[in-house]
Amino acid sequence: MVYLKEIEVSVEGEQGILYVTDDMETASRLKEQGQPVLIYLHPGNEEQDFSGFLFAVEDPQDLEPEYLERVYRRLRAMPWNIVRTARCLIRETTPEDVDAFYCIYRDPSITAHMEDLYPDVEQERQYIRDYIEKVYTFFGFGVWTVAEQESGAIIGRAGFSYREGFDEPELGFIIGVPWQRRGYGEEVCRAILAYGWSALEFRQVQALVEKGNIPSINLCEKLGFHRTEELTLGGKEYYRFTIQNPHQT
Repeated sequence: MVYLKEIEVSVEGEQGILYVTDDMETASRLKEQGQPVLIYLHPGNEEQDFSGFLFAVEDPQDLEPEYLERVYRRLRAMPWNIVRTARCLIRETTPEDVDAFYCIYRDPSITAHMEDLYPDVEQERQYIRDYIEKVYTFFGFGVWTVAEQESGAIIGRAGFSYREGFDEPELGFIIGVPWQRRGYGEEVCRAILAYGWSALEFRQVQALVEKGNIPSINLCEKLGFHRTEELTLGGKEYYRFTIQNPHQT
C-alpha cells in the first residue's frame, strides 16, 4: 500500500501543502506537477531510488513545524528565515538581493578589506543560485542577507562559512555604510553567534580580520572573540580571532 500524506504548512500567513510519500512513482508524479515532496524512508522501500529528492524522513508522524516549513521553503525556492533581532531579519540570500548588494559594495570602504562582487550582475545572480543549491542545501547555513525589519531595506550580509585550511566555521559580516555606527553589526553578529551555538551546535567559531580593519577588530573584541594569532593569507596580514561556545565545555 502506498503511503501518501498531505501536510498543511503555514508560510508567512499563507497555507501550502507538503506531500509525504514512500513511493517513487507517486513522488515522481507529484514532483513533475511542481509539488513539494518529502520522502518517507522505511524498511519496505529501501530498494527504491530516491536520489532525485532533497529531503527524506524515517518517522513522518512527529515532524516539527519549523522543519516542515524549511523543507517547504527549500522545495518552493523560498529563502529560509534564520533569525530575527530587534531591528533586523537575517534570512537566506536570493538572486533578487543582488541589486541591493551592488549598491552596498559601491562604496570603496566596503571592498577595502573584502572581495568585490562579480563585475557582471548576471554572474553574481548565478553565483547566488549555485550557492543556494550547493551551500545552503548541503550545510544548512552560509552567508545570509541582513534586512531592516521596519523598512525592508537590505543593509548587509552576515553568516558562517568555511575557509580552506581551517576546521572552524568563520563568522563574516558586512553592514552598508548608510547603516554603520548604529549598532547593527553587533546586534546581527550576536544573534548569528547565538544561532551557531544553539541550532548548529558549533563548538568554536573563528574570524579572520585584516590588520587595518579597525572597526571589525573592535567589533570582534566586543563580541567576546580572543585574538589567537597573526597570519598571512594571499599576501595580506590577518589577525585570527576565536570564540568558544559558552554552552559547551
